[in-house]
Amino acid sequence: MDAVDPRVRVRERFALEPAGEPPRLTVEPPRERWIELARFAQRDLGCRYFSFLTAVDWKEHGLEVLYRVENLLAPLALTVRVKLGPGETHCPSLTSVYRGADWMERECYDLFGVVFDGHPDLRRILLAQDWEGHPLRKDYPVDMPHAPYR
Repeated sequence: MDAVDPRVRVRERFALEPAGEPPRLTVEPPRERWIELARFAQRDLGCRYFSFLTAVDWKEHGLEVLYRVENLLAPLALTVRVKLGPGETHCPSLTSVYRGADWMERECYDLFGVVFDGHPDLRRILLAQDWEGHPLRKDYPVDMPHAPYR
């Protein structure tokens, strides 16, 4: 990566203003540019380490999916957040850019119900295949009876 400030590079390419100061930046692109920003981070910013992917269920305004990628040589840590909105559960899969997103997207699907479009094998990873619901969602009933552990 060259010496140009990553905030400037993100601003020029995506017309987005990153929050924070290097080495920790946060960017909130529209869902349509989610994968484009991942490719940019990998190729142009040198963020080849896929640290994590998760979701947050904001009761007021729906699901938010976020991932963090890092350039361990620069150093740079980029957190990318996308709001899905009330009732929306679809998000593009990052597995074509970062292979490490595979199981993290499956976990996010399993626990939050986020459907990652384009994922090669989107199925439950922690809970039984016949499990009903997604336990980390705010609307999941905490007093729901479950089948005994097998």
